[in-house]
Amino acid sequence: MASSAGLDRVLEPVGVLPQAAWRLDASPEISDDEIRVRVERLNLDAASYRQLAEKHGGDGAAIRAEVLEIVAARGKMHNPVTGSGGMLIGVVDEVGPRSPLGVKEGDRVATLVSLTLTPLRITDGLAGWDGLSEQVPAEGTAILFGRSIVGVLPDDLAPELSLAVYDVCGAPALTDRVVRSYPDARVAVLGGAGKSGSLALAAARMAGARTIGIVRNEQEAASLRGAGVADEVAIADARNPVEVAAAVGEPATITVVCVDVPGCEHGAILATAPGGTVIFFSMATSFPAAALGAEGLAADVTMLIGNGFVPGHAAFAVDLLRRVPAVRSLFEARIAGH
Repeated sequence: MASSAGLDRVLEPVGVLPQAAWRLDASPEISDDEIRVRVERLNLDAASYRQLAEKHGGDGAAIRAEVLEIVAARGKMHNPVTGSGGMLIGVVDEVGPRSPLGVKEGDRVATLVSLTLTPLRITDGLAGWDGLSEQVPAEGTAILFGRSIVGVLPDDLAPELSLAVYDVCGAPALTDRVVRSYPDARVAVLGGAGKSGSLALAAARMAGARTIGIVRNEQEAASLRGAGVADEVAIADARNPVEVAAAVGEPATITVVCVDVPGCEHGAILATAPGGTVIFFSMATSFPAAALGAEGLAADVTMLIGNGFVPGHAAFAVDLLRRVPAVRSLFEARIAGH
């Protein structure tokens, strides 16, 4: 158990799991149930990258320097402010004889677990990254444990596109599961034009729900209308509860929060019908704000924290991308814009 869960990699504090650890051992030598991956590209999660970009005023060199500092200090990419990380793609370099993950040397893979628990070394100083995007060309090594999750990259998608989809693949799978538990659901997605938001809308629609996407400006609204995955599109500041509730109108059966800024909990709760469900799929979510806000509003809603894993989530998300070309176009435009 210790090795399969990565406890042997924890340097401090001893006794916690790798995600909760302050510092991991990122040395490239593997134990018999670990895998070493030769890193090609990181994908910083949206909340983490936004925090770094705002802190440094968009100065790419300063953003790059801080990412290097975090990885060097912690042995993983674990933003100490947001508590979040991201994921990576690379090539399997070595497989321990007891690894249960089902990949072989030479496979090009995406890690489907957070960088906050993945031992990581950077060996190129991130020389190929300008610091101005979430996607980070990189060289180095990463370690996967026996209880990690990994996916072989599909042949028909560019690696950058696969990385962007796998980064948020838990959102559409969980949305699909929850929608199918409600007859005639109406689903509101805050941040509907983003990566996780557009896939959540597509999943909800395919599961038979009526959908409304909430976005922050007319540019995003036009983009989402073009994708055709929302029956309605409305503009609102997700941090303004009254504005969100007014934009959603008829209370939603299910509200999915895919906005990477703090302060969106109360609007989501206010916009959800009694007996409904709120899914928080943002690393900026505050548990106290959500719990106390629901209590203060006497809101009879179930609140779920999307943990990023649903069985079959990676294949489900890739299939959605293939079946809904307009969503694929949204992803490709986002990657090109970076």
